[in-house]
Amino acid sequence: MDSDLAAQVRDVLDVDVSEFRAQAQADAEVVKSELRDGTFDNHRSIIGLEYEFYAVADGRWRQESEGGETGAELVRVPRRLLELIRFEKELGLHNAEMTTSPQPLNADGLRAQAAGVRSHLSSALQTTRIEGMRLVSDGIWTIPPSGETARGYLTDSVEDGGVRIATNMTDAVRYHAMANGPNTPTPFTVDAPHVTLEADTVMPESLITSIQPHYQVPHASDLPTYHNYALRVAGPLLALGVNSPFFPADLYDDGVDPEAVVDDARAENRIHVFESVLNNENARKVRFPEDLDTVEEAVDRVANDPTVVPMPVERGDRFDDQFATLRRKHGTFWRWVRPVFDGADRSSANARIEFRPIAAQPTVRDSMAFMATFAGLMESLHRNEHPVIGQDWGVARENFYAAAHGGLATEQRWITNSGEETTDTERLYDDIFSHAVDGLRSAGCTEADAESYVAPLKARVESGVTPAGWKRNRVRARVEDGESLETAIPAMQRAYVDKQTETLLDGTFTEWW
Repeated sequence: MDSDLAAQVRDVLDVDVSEFRAQAQADAEVVKSELRDGTFDNHRSIIGLEYEFYAVADGRWRQESEGGETGAELVRVPRRLLELIRFEKELGLHNAEMTTSPQPLNADGLRAQAAGVRSHLSSALQTTRIEGMRLVSDGIWTIPPSGETARGYLTDSVEDGGVRIATNMTDAVRYHAMANGPNTPTPFTVDAPHVTLEADTVMPESLITSIQPHYQVPHASDLPTYHNYALRVAGPLLALGVNSPFFPADLYDDGVDPEAVVDDARAENRIHVFESVLNNENARKVRFPEDLDTVEEAVDRVANDPTVVPMPVERGDRFDDQFATLRRKHGTFWRWVRPVFDGADRSSANARIEFRPIAAQPTVRDSMAFMATFAGLMESLHRNEHPVIGQDWGVARENFYAAAHGGLATEQRWITNSGEETTDTERLYDDIFSHAVDGLRSAGCTEADAESYVAPLKARVESGVTPAGWKRNRVRARVEDGESLETAIPAMQRAYVDKQTETLLDGTFTEWW
């Protein structure tokens, strides 16, 4: 274990929480002053994306077992390799994150986003293959490292001078400090049907991976309206993107009926993992946020959020160093729709929405479909004053958690462009997709290009097949044939990785069925 890391964590724990909070609130006043001066206005919409992956053994050097059932085991990514492929560290040693360069929301900007992801990922896949591993785009991993259990990988930790350090967590101080701070759960638990997992650190969160589209609003004062529209589309879009129904087999309770596991599997366990691991009675850090009335309220929510990691902050000459403590605090402001204020200088200062409900998807084109559809909706719903903004917040929240539970099989409530409430799936998504296309067309896309961006999601509605459903069907078929979870879940996962190997860069999920 790195004693220097433990020492750095102790330094963080010595930071005065009340002083840190007071500085964050002072920073909030700086941001609100700049908002009044128009500093965060850009007069155009800009899009970006954070895209998370995990690494698995690519199988070229696998030793076949008697049944031939090996491969796709989770692997740790060497830090030097992350630097080489220009990906960023995430929570677990198996994680890698790509962040795209922000682009204007127009036809060229959308093409640049898609081309940038494919180019960067293609290069990374070539490099990681040399090292015997592959990056996987998925909502949750289910096959632990070779020779290890998932439970051991997620719970292994050591103590140094009262500081708990997770063995398989990246060496970022803030991640380890989260396990040792005053407002962190003890223990960290996963809440899921038939699953029992407790850990001394936040490592169970590293089960999950996501995509996070960013939408930078033209006028910062309008951010609350965009935020509130994003809450209304969160449930319907999550229902389309569900992709994490199963956990590693060794995390399920001993003696559990495999058919009960399949029947009770939530479509998007990622939502519940994030919330159950990081929330406690004193600090509900991860949740579906309430509506915003003003942009100043968005700033205050970050400043007043319970402090988990009061890390020391160095201030430099950048514009956003004027509110560096608030920015640091924002790093643990986890909401499924999250407002952000930052910018290295005044010309790049921006107010944006981070849309966080969607798991990483089977293919790049499917991921781009969510980014484009979300951006198109933000453009069109706001511009056309779509009446869904009047939907009760409680209904939007119910839609969200229903989608996490059952995906497309759940009843989503929506208000159509004509002002009528509907639970009819076809009417609901016709309205959503037509506005997404309208928003993309108003941003400069042709009708054909706009339709092409949303087509992968339309196909899911028409077929009723989501990635979670695809996984459930394969595990169910094996369980009904008498296979154990220890066999059925890894077999499904290997099939997922094999399909993705063929389609990740240039295909779509529709080719999987």
